[in-house]
Amino acid sequence: MDKPSIVLNVNGIEVIYNHVILVLKGVSLQVPEGGIVALLGGNGAGKTTTLRAISNLLKGERGEVTKGSIELRGERIENLTPSELVQRGVVQVMEGRHCFAHLTIEENLLTGAYTRKSKTEVAAGLEKVYTYFPRLKTRRGSQAAYTSGGEQQMCAVGRALMAHPSMVLLDEPSMGLAPQIVEEVFEIVKDLNQKERVTFLLAEQNTNMALKYADYGYIMESGRIVMDGAAVDLASNEDVKEFYLGMGGGERKSFRDVKSYKRRKRWLA
Repeated sequence: MDKPSIVLNVNGIEVIYNHVILVLKGVSLQVPEGGIVALLGGNGAGKTTTLRAISNLLKGERGEVTKGSIELRGERIENLTPSELVQRGVVQVMEGRHCFAHLTIEENLLTGAYTRKSKTEVAAGLEKVYTYFPRLKTRRGSQAAYTSGGEQQMCAVGRALMAHPSMVLLDEPSMGLAPQIVEEVFEIVKDLNQKERVTFLLAEQNTNMALKYADYGYIMESGRIVMDGAAVDLASNEDVKEFYLGMGGGERKSFRDVKSYKRRKRWLA
């Protein structure tokens, strides 16, 4: 069986905010076509900044990629606008959902279809979203402000799907949601991946849930990748269990410090 091609290649990027604050420190990762890749780590690890570097949303926060490169199917994309990236099939679902509170669910969904010219395509896109999110069809005429957090998260993902993306950058999809709703959202992500061949790069603090659905994972700390591997291998790794799955005892330390300590032990042996 042939290996899937690499759709996204992030090569040693550094990101600086306000010309002085170094946030990402040589981050490299790859996302294969048709895969689900999880970017894991605690709050402040650099996950959201990594996604915004890829989707070129850093400028609004006075951030910039100062080193390294980002390639989409072999093409450098650091200088493309977010709109140009959407036209190339890359859409980001931002942390916190960001639905338009005064618009209905359906009006929110339609805002995601601005790149689609055909009314037939837009109508077909709506029906596809309602197929995957039947709850949204029920609430299609409700203002987003009066829907639940889970419904707003579904609306945010559905709005991204209206652009007919080949790749979705999904930022903290489980944030603020009940466990049952989180499972439902991840099941839909898996369905979209398998049935529509949508590629996902998702940033997530819920390591257990992310590794359950992802194919591959990268663990971040303090703006660096400290570990990566197949999701099944990370889920069974003792260090990952202790520091990210809450399955170890004792005081939690930095995962990076633990890895450095183990390296020192090997050198001294």
